Amino acid sequence: MAGRSRRGRRVLGALVAFVLVLTAAVGGVVLLLRQLETDPPLVARCTASEGDAAASLDPDQAANAALIAAIGVERGLPARAVTIALATAMQESRLRNIDYGDRDSLGLFQQRPSQGWGTEEQVMDPVYSTNAFYDALVRVEGYQDMAITEAAQAVQRSGFPDAYAQHEPMARLFASALTGWSPAALSCRLHDPDASATALPDLLARDLASASAQPHDGPAGGGEGERALALSLAAGDATRTPWVLAHWAVATADLTGALEVTVGDMRWTRADAAWSPTDTPAPNGVVLVR
Repeated sequence: MAGRSRRGRRVLGALVAFVLVLTAAVGGVVLLLRQLETDPPLVARCTASEGDAAASLDPDQAANAALIAAIGVERGLPARAVTIALATAMQESRLRNIDYGDRDSLGLFQQRPSQGWGTEEQVMDPVYSTNAFYDALVRVEGYQDMAITEAAQAVQRSGFPDAYAQHEPMARLFASALTGWSPAALSCRLHDPDASATALPDLLARDLASASAQPHDGPAGGGEGERALALSLAAGDATRTPWVLAHWAVATADLTGALEVTVGDMRWTRADAAWSPTDTPAPNGVVLVR
């Protein structure tokens, strides 16, 4: 009887220990779930939207999309050309400036040096490769009236000629925002800036030769006397051009470390990751970036 009693106590002790461990484990899972519910990890994304339609890119993809659009605007090309270029780069490289591809294909548009697109160094330069694409596109007669996949194929001569069509909805959304046709349509949710940020005037000079950046004294959405940059284009549509610069500044904010972008009476902030009305509007014709 004593042996049975001892065995019973051991079983009971093991059972109690098991219940305690299980309770601790469940408590830990509940605590973790609560933390995830209250403070989920931030996923950096840039989203273009219009009505019920929306599409998102990683910040580095969005910055490349902004460059492609900016060069199209700089060249005076229609938004249709930008849509074609974006759909092409989405298919060819997923909007990443990659140093590999099929055979000797390289860069945003997977251009082949052996096929006359330029040297390896040139096609790896996003500005050069984008201009090379547009140079070829504008030589395609009637490209503005073609289906996007047909226009892209006329330039690229891809082995998968129908593949570009799948990117048309996303390309349209980003092209419409980045060429200024859709105000307040592109917003980015980003991590805090770090020390690797590129100077915004340097990036602006690379992407838009006719743009200028001047220091601006004033609140600019921050403290009294805070300094911001006032961006402007030498020429352009008075309504669309400010939104070209504003959306470009937001799409490249992960590179530049920009915290706020103000155009007219609308402001995007890194903290809110959205456009909203502001009581301190930007001067007419300029975009303020803090």
